[in-house]
Formats: sequence, structure tokens, C-alpha cells
Amino acid sequence: MKKIIAFTLCTLASAFAFATLPPLTPEQADAAALAKAKTAYGDKVGAYQLCQAQNRVADRFKVAGTAAPAACVAPPPFVAPVAAAAPAPATAPAAK
Repeated sequence: MKKIIAFTLCTLASAFAFATLPPLTPEQADAAALAKAKTAYGDKVGAYQLCQAQNRVADRFKVAGTAAPAACVAPPPFVAPVAAAAPAPATAPAAK
């Protein structure tokens, strides 16, 4: 019973802490988007490498007359997400 109460209190405290966090600045949002894109690309590369390893093992134990394993599709090169460019502030001519 004590564990359940402690778990509930910790859950409520963490929910309250996350609810009071300030919103992200544009720089932080861009950094988070870049990190998310890098992680997604890393997952694609990992899946491609896993596919290649599985094909090597399948080729090694392949019985004559069976179909070849499916071809792996290489992921395209990593392209960083483009942040929305902020409009350049208009410069006013210097007053005399």
C-alpha cells in the first residue's frame, strides 16, 4: 500500500513539474528538431545495417532452390531540417 501511495505522489509531482515548464525558445525548438531528425536517420541506418546482416546470414544457410532474400534499401544521405527563416528586420535610414 505504501508503494502505491508513493508511486501516485511521485507521478503527480512529476506531472506538475512538467506542466510548469516554460515553452521552448525558437533555438531550443530547432535544436530539438535537429536531434529528432538525427535520431530518425540513425534508426534508418540501423535498420539498413540489420537488413544487410540478416541477408548475409540467410545467404550462408540458404538451401539450393530457395528464393534469395529481399534486397535492402539504403537510406538517403542525412539532410538537416530547414528551420523557418525569420524575416530580416528592415533597416531604417538614419535621420539627420
